[in-house]
Amino acid sequence: MELAYIPSPSHGVLHLGPIPLRGYAFCIIIGVFVAVWLGNKRWIARGGRTGTVADIAVWAVPFGLVGGRLYHVITDYELYFSEGRDWVDAFKIWQGGLGIWGAIALGGLGAWIGCRRRGIPLPAWADALAPGIAFAQAIGRWGNWFNQELYGRATDLPWALHITSSTDGRVPGYYHPTFLYESLWCVGVGFLVIWADRRFKLGHGRAFALYVAAYCVGRGWIEYMRVDDAHHILGLRLNDWTALVVFLLAVLYFVLSARLRPGREEIVEPHADEDAPAEDDATASGKDEDAAEDKADDKDKSGGKSEDEGGTDAGTEDDSVDLDKPAVAESTKPAESTKPAGSASETQTDAESGAESVSRDEAGSAKKS
Repeated sequence: MELAYIPSPSHGVLHLGPIPLRGYAFCIIIGVFVAVWLGNKRWIARGGRTGTVADIAVWAVPFGLVGGRLYHVITDYELYFSEGRDWVDAFKIWQGGLGIWGAIALGGLGAWIGCRRRGIPLPAWADALAPGIAFAQAIGRWGNWFNQELYGRATDLPWALHITSSTDGRVPGYYHPTFLYESLWCVGVGFLVIWADRRFKLGHGRAFALYVAAYCVGRGWIEYMRVDDAHHILGLRLNDWTALVVFLLAVLYFVLSARLRPGREEIVEPHADEDAPAEDDATASGKDEDAAEDKADDKDKSGGKSEDEGGTDAGTEDDSVDLDKPAVAESTKPAESTKPAGSASETQTDAESGAESVSRDEAGSAKKS
């Protein structure tokens, strides 16, 4: 008795008039937006400019799509170039078929071109984008659900995937949802990279190397469960060997980078700090103008004397008063200072003259007698 299972969509495309809306393409597009959004936040947090991640993604994403498609077509060439197949289908990317290994490799080339044009180090940019790529893969894997592809062995587990399509050799039934396993694994890888980057301050490409190594571990056991046709080497699927080789290279890079270039980059974008000082200068200029206006207002209210000048030179205040009212000062002070002084001297002189005349009169009277 069927208790529970994951249903598959009856079709992976909706038509809005003549325009087809494909679930696979929507998942890829949403994943790209998530990766760029999160990468931009992490890039700014590390001292970069807003928009740099998106500018470089303009180079990385097209290269990545071409690389992912090339890897798929090369490793599954019989689907497009064998007898009875139409080679034009190799260009129909919306029907599914992107190899993450080719997408990362050629996407890295596009990112290198973009970083070189902006004059920033590719490892630092890759570190900022690493968890976002993992989350983008998690979202993109749901495109395989729309196309009813990339499932595992038959199972009766409650979360089995119900395949209903019989095209391209599919056999309807219940299978391990390997697309779901990989989606959940990528979510875990994304959070692992975020945690490790915060905890250990990973730099110089080590956060990206951690993402690659962790993804390869999960891809190894998930790939082993798949039952779709694939090339085998020594009993292992080609993608298993690819995951093993890439895992070893990522670990080797991580170790060597930690020894040769420990720590994290102090500057990830050389001229990113030029924007902030410009804003600060403008703000400071505005503040100075406001302060000057306030100072002028205070000066008008206090009679031409600012608060800062008030209590420093008392004599300056007196001088300013004299300068402001020269007529009053000249007419008042001399009158007050000279008139009393003049009256006193005249009184004193008259007294002395009277005394002398009296003494003379007394002397003359004495002579006569």
